[in-house]
Amino acid sequence: MRGNPSLGDNRLDEAMQAMNPVTALVDTLREAKFVRVDGTDMRGIVTSFGRLTDWDTFAASWNDLHPDTYMADGGRYRRRRHAVFTAADTGPITRAPHQPHYQGLDYNTLNGGVERWFEPVEPTVGEGATCQALLNLCRASFGHVAPSEDLPWKIEMHQFRIEAKTGEAGKPTPEGMHRDGVDFVLVMMIQRTNIKSGETITTDASGKELGHFTLTQPFDAVLLDDHHVFHGVTPVEPVDPSHPAHRDVLVLTFRRMA
Repeated sequence: MRGNPSLGDNRLDEAMQAMNPVTALVDTLREAKFVRVDGTDMRGIVTSFGRLTDWDTFAASWNDLHPDTYMADGGRYRRRRHAVFTAADTGPITRAPHQPHYQGLDYNTLNGGVERWFEPVEPTVGEGATCQALLNLCRASFGHVAPSEDLPWKIEMHQFRIEAKTGEAGKPTPEGMHRDGVDFVLVMMIQRTNIKSGETITTDASGKELGHFTLTQPFDAVLLDDHHVFHGVTPVEPVDPSHPAHRDVLVLTFRRMA
């Protein structure tokens, strides 16, 4: 974080982070149930789990996503890829066989209730240094908040591109304010191109707002305790309608497997 934390947005406290950024992240997530991390700080935290030697290739892979054909609202503004990993709290993080993404209608009233098969994340992307560092950071952070010696993690990786066109705003969360039906979630900005709006809003179960902010720079991130926090993102529109406009984010979800 740069400067003092803003009321209600739960950014990492600079003094805490100077002592131990991962501990500060974990403590804030445990207490406040979500934590926002500015891109410069997030990049520094991630590099403590691995060198980001393939960042340019990792970010460029968002240019090769496939249309999401499951949109019940008829929209064609979302592209994505998907992968599943499994891991204990220590040891290797293993790519699982390709499988569908599923959410019940109680968590996703728009697109839930069906198995959704998306194109897989490319092996070189999932196995690359950047992705592995991010997976290990999340595992370490979420594992400290909710440790378990017996239950491994199911990790789902989603590459999202939301496109905005003239007359059709892109909807990062077309299902509205929601939980994902997991234990923890990371949302991290990869790139915004010719985009305006896209404000992230977090609330508690009663609908009381906990924070609102806009992820704008690469590595800007928010980590959420999905049991306690609902989240959503406002639609995005092109700044210049005559040029391509899109919002690229990485989403990682972690759920303990019973």
